Amino acid sequence: MSNGEHDKQVVGFLGVGLDTQDGHQRITNTEHFLLLGGSAATHEQLQDTAGRFNDALARRGKALPETSMEAIIELFHESQEN
Repeated sequence: MSNGEHDKQVVGFLGVGLDTQDGHQRITNTEHFLLLGGSAATHEQLQDTAGRFNDALARRGKALPETSMEAIIELFHESQEN
């Protein structure tokens, strides 16, 4: 097994909100994201970003593990702009 750069893959993301004060446990699990915690507003923002990222990835027609790190970063930037 090689440890070369081409062997690295991103298989998912963890999003954590740290601003909850109401004691509510918020958890969202999607194909590519596990989102934990946060206030209602923060968790909703995490969900929106995850949804926009997934939509942008689908438009590119690639699976996440097949997507380069550069493309993933670009997708996150795009998902923040909308």
